[in-house]
Amino acid sequence: MHPAPSIIAFSTFSGLGLGLLFWLGIDSTAPTGWVAFAFFAIAYALAVGGLISSTFHLGRPERAIKAFTQWQTSWLSREAWCAVAALVTMGIYAFLLVFFDTQVSILGWIGAAFALATVYTTSMIYAQLKTVPRWNTALTSALFLSLSIAGGALLSGRVTIGLVLLLVAGGLQALWWKTGDTRFKQSGTDLKTATGLGNIGEVRAFEPPHTGTNYLLNEMVFTVGRRHAQKLRMIALVLMLVVPVFLLLLPYPHIFGLLALISHIAGVLVSRWLFFAEAEHVVGLYYGMR
Repeated sequence: MHPAPSIIAFSTFSGLGLGLLFWLGIDSTAPTGWVAFAFFAIAYALAVGGLISSTFHLGRPERAIKAFTQWQTSWLSREAWCAVAALVTMGIYAFLLVFFDTQVSILGWIGAAFALATVYTTSMIYAQLKTVPRWNTALTSALFLSLSIAGGALLSGRVTIGLVLLLVAGGLQALWWKTGDTRFKQSGTDLKTATGLGNIGEVRAFEPPHTGTNYLLNEMVFTVGRRHAQKLRMIALVLMLVVPVFLLLLPYPHIFGLLALISHIAGVLVSRWLFFAEAEHVVGLYYGMR
């Protein structure tokens, strides 16, 4: 899968913003007034900005509204509906907190549930694809949710729980990488099964389907050297986990908390780039790239 900047930004920043909305929604002593306004403004800027950036990855962005029509079969459509529900519910919740100093807890909990549902539906867009064995696992959803909640905890200033959640997210990320490296082989997919010609003997590609670049190559076939991937994985873990944990254990939590958040986001961006770059879509078999 070609790691387009728009989709990397979407999956990273929208997850962070939705994670912050989750924590604001379940907070029994949620901030009010201008403090609440600041928190919700950051959450909406990240969530909405990330969601908008995803439309630039569509072939026909002007038709994005049609994504809402296929909710019965499409995880993309379910994501769109959950996102609208989360943003509208939390918008009402925020309005009451900011302008009336009133907390309607049930609204917060409903909005928080929709925020997590949005992250889950986003993850399922990838996790349901059998054509990408590395993604086709429940660990994908667990990873997306853990990173969203951990990032939201950091952004909302929850240092103690943030430390725990960072360790959980880091562990899931390492496990996802370890199991993902063998999933394509374990799937049993090769040129024989892909073409359905394996029953008549050995199958090999006489020549590639296309002589030049095309949409499939741009969107679904991307290779990254294993040595480079290992280095990038280490960089991602250090930035998203090791550095933030170290900084959060230091005094002056406000200063180092900000640096920890920046480091965490940078690490997630690297890991999300790898998420797409190492996708190993089975269509690559037709191009001799698997």
